[in-house]
Amino acid sequence: MQTVASILWRRLDAPGHDACRLERNASAWQLDGAAVFRTEGGRIAQLHYRVRCDLLWHTQWGTVRGWLGESAVDLSITRDARGHWKLNDEAVSDMSHCVDLDLGFTPATNLLQLRRLNLAPGEGADAPAAWLDIEDGGLSELMQRYERRDENSYAYEAKRFDYAEVLGVTADGFVRDYPRLWAAES
Repeated sequence: MQTVASILWRRLDAPGHDACRLERNASAWQLDGAAVFRTEGGRIAQLHYRVRCDLLWHTQWGTVRGWLGESAVDLSITRDARGHWKLNDEAVSDMSHCVDLDLGFTPATNLLQLRRLNLAPGEGADAPAAWLDIEDGGLSELMQRYERRDENSYAYEAKRFDYAEVLGVTADGFVRDYPRLWAAES
């Protein structure tokens, strides 16, 4: 794998940081990262994550390893060629329409959706994702919508969380400004 870009974020709603890099080889894109943060419930987390996509930005698999409070975390998420999702080898139903994996504890995976959608300024699209809730270890659907405002910003909405903001992005596609949640460090 060859490193394409990297970023360091600071969490805004609680103590924490996340470092991530985007890598590529002849057949895949990959995100590699590590996040350390305090949850809303006060538990401290240290998580290493990796997400692999094909060259068209369709998620193939992801892993999350580390710890959350006193509990070990060791999760494996896969999406097969037919779009069927599995979490630790257990089938997750009713999500075959989801192309993207969204790791709920990091802004890194928004890059995958933005790259796959490849919206022109003024265009918008829904992007339902398989969303990982690290607190309960479950995978469920997250309805999201992106509308590209200009070269460096997207209107973003996730109704499930009553969240609607304009995300600032880098030229590589990483979210640099995730209002109220994350900000890229200089």
